[in-house]
Amino acid sequence: MSITVRQVKQSDHKQWLALWNAYLVFYETELPEEVTSATWQKINATDGGIECLVVEDEDGALLGMTQFLYHLTSWSTEPRCYLHDLYTVPESRGQGVARALIKAVEDDAKKEGACEVYWMTQEFNETARKLYDKVATKSPFIEYVI
Repeated sequence: MSITVRQVKQSDHKQWLALWNAYLVFYETELPEEVTSATWQKINATDGGIECLVVEDEDGALLGMTQFLYHLTSWSTEPRCYLHDLYTVPESRGQGVARALIKAVEDDAKKEGACEVYWMTQEFNETARKLYDKVATKSPFIEYVI
C-alpha cells in the first residue's frame, strides 16, 4: 500500500469529518456540532492554532489523521508538542498509517525546535498502545481532570 502524509486541506473537510466522527465513536464520546466546527476552523487558521496531518492512499482516500499543537512550558526554553488526536480507519490498522503520522509529527516538532512530543491514550486502547510502546517511552505521569 502506497501512502502519503500531508497537511490537511480545506477540500478534505468531508473525509476529515468522517475520520473525526469515527474517532469520537471509538472513544465513546459525543461533542456538540459547534465544537466540531470550531475544531475545523482552528485547524484551518493561519495563526498556528491546531495542526492537522492526514494519510492519503493512492486513490485519494484519507486513512488517518492526527491533530497536534505547540505550547510553552516552564520546564524548557523550547515549546512542547502535544499530539492531541490520532485516528486511523480500522481497515488500515497495522499497515504503518499511525506510525507514519507519529513520525511526521516528530519530524515537524524537530523542525519547530520543540523539546518533546507527548500524547495520552485511554488504557483500553490496547492496539494503539502496542505501537506507542515501540515508538515512545511511557511516561510515569497520571492525568487529573477537574
